[in-house]
Amino acid sequence: MNPESEQEFKVFVSTNIDHLCRFAFLLCRDWQRAEDTVQKALTRLYLRWHRVNSSTPRAYVSRIVVNLLHDERRLFRFQRERSTSEPPEEAQADHAEATTTRLAMLEALSRLPARQRLAVVLRFWEDLSVEQTAEIMKCSQGTVKSQTARGLQTLRGLLGKPIPTQVEGANQ
Repeated sequence: MNPESEQEFKVFVSTNIDHLCRFAFLLCRDWQRAEDTVQKALTRLYLRWHRVNSSTPRAYVSRIVVNLLHDERRLFRFQRERSTSEPPEEAQADHAEATTTRLAMLEALSRLPARQRLAVVLRFWEDLSVEQTAEIMKCSQGTVKSQTARGLQTLRGLLGKPIPTQVEGANQ
């Protein structure tokens, strides 16, 4: 890789690593697994960096993350235990409501079937279009729409109230 491309890659990683880890966490609900998956995805991206369209590296690496998590789930077919502890101690008291809302949303999101969770996360967390989501999920646009609608309907039922368009602090 030439020095200019390597510098572009470093800038991409430094500006997107936190977002990618949160994206992977939303899909697998395990921080260590999310970080490991992102590390593997970035390694694969590095090897293919010269072939990646410079306008869409985030979509490309998101697809790699999805594939890695899917492959892992298929290979290891086991259920990890999920803790339901209190919010982290470092959470500020004035952020308690936002934290409670975020935790409730994450818990509800984790209860969605994998395809619905993927569609909802790609559409509303990654802010991808139906077309881009269909490409990443390797399905039709109609499937994306139906999986998204079912996922949102299930989330509404689980939360018992309207879903906020953006949870305060979700992208931090």
